[in-house]
Amino acid sequence: MKKKIAIVGGGPAGLTAAYQLIKYDYDVVLFEGSDSVGGMAKSFKLWGQIVDLGPHRFFSSDPRVNNLWLEVIGSDYSMVRRLTRIYYRNTFFDYPLKALNALKGLGFLEACLCLLSYIKVKIMPAKDDFTFESWVTNRFGKRLFGIFFKSYSEKLWGISCRELDSDFAAQRIKKLSLYEAIKSIFIRSGNKHKTLVDEFAYPNKGAGEVYEKMAEKFILAGGVIHFNKLVSAIFPSEEKTNPSLILDDGTEMKFDHIISTMPITQLVDSMRAPENIRAHAKKLRFRNTLLVYLKVNTNKSPFPDQWVYIHSSEIESGRITNFRNWVPSINCGKSETILCLEYWCYDEDKIWSSPNSTIIDRAIKDVYKTGLVPINSIIEGKVIPIPKCYPVYETGYRTNLDPIEKFLSSKSGISAIGRYGAFKYNNQDHSILMGILAAENIALNKNHNLWEINTDYEY
Repeated sequence: MKKKIAIVGGGPAGLTAAYQLIKYDYDVVLFEGSDSVGGMAKSFKLWGQIVDLGPHRFFSSDPRVNNLWLEVIGSDYSMVRRLTRIYYRNTFFDYPLKALNALKGLGFLEACLCLLSYIKVKIMPAKDDFTFESWVTNRFGKRLFGIFFKSYSEKLWGISCRELDSDFAAQRIKKLSLYEAIKSIFIRSGNKHKTLVDEFAYPNKGAGEVYEKMAEKFILAGGVIHFNKLVSAIFPSEEKTNPSLILDDGTEMKFDHIISTMPITQLVDSMRAPENIRAHAKKLRFRNTLLVYLKVNTNKSPFPDQWVYIHSSEIESGRITNFRNWVPSINCGKSETILCLEYWCYDEDKIWSSPNSTIIDRAIKDVYKTGLVPINSIIEGKVIPIPKCYPVYETGYRTNLDPIEKFLSSKSGISAIGRYGAFKYNNQDHSILMGILAAENIALNKNHNLWEINTDYEY
């Protein structure tokens, strides 16, 4: 008989694992709590157009990830010329920085002070390099940290940069420094940092198209997807018993292996792990996102960026996406522009439980403050809450995560992957790689350490 594999969650990591395992002739069943696949990278119809859950570009330097992505999407994608800027104190800065633009935006005096601040930290660096603030300051200087890192990061995480672990910087901006940034202005390099790539790939029907096609191929190959099925508990192998899961309706099902992408905190609790492990899990936090979509009554795109980072503290939104500037096909011939503003919060924050009308009003005021769209041009709004979407790298979080990883690694018949499942701040490519390697561990008896993925920028 074929071995039976269960996948919990149809996001990039879980769906990729399912798609790969069906090729090895396993009996694969995927349980997805919503009515569609794609997780945080899904696309959907809104006001006659196609939008994503926030901005989701695709770029990878790993051939395994690229090969799989191209295998699924085929030729139905476009290369998009990237344009993103930083909004700070009524000024837009090119990202990555350009010499004349940065000098004009900062002013000559501020630019000189930033350079002196950088020189000072090179002479007297902070000895403590374990927080996000000290890590960035040691590489850019205190003034540039305050301008281009502090406000945005504290919006995103809801904690001081002194309480944010340097792991976040190591994963996202490890190879960036002021010296490298200045050098890149004058010397073109083909080996550009991932956050600065000039082009990215994007499916012609939205980021989620690749996962919709992957699901179709998976089902055609004999895979099964149960939509709107929530898994409430997972139990690993014990002695001679197979791992099992329990659905929210109480149904228990046994499998030869279970791959989980549910939040690691929920997984540990559902497994009835030892009290000390559950205590560690309770100290790990996820950050929520409120996505506010605004329909702008314009005959052309109001600004040229795919998205804009908002570093000004007087504006509560942290990022504004303009779906008009991705690929024309997702606009579906409509003249209006759809923007998406992101607000990050915890469960206990007031905005998380505010009425949608209040949140939309706040978003409208924020976007008008930036001057990106004309006053009175917004004609409609929609709010989509995304709970537990960012794992929070609080200082010392590894002291809680490490025992959980060790505990889960000791349990047979279960693998935890994905942004939620592994408590990793993954991009699509990281999650796809996790799915590929999790499948290889099962089908090819490989011994990939899935916990190590995305612990270094150049995985």
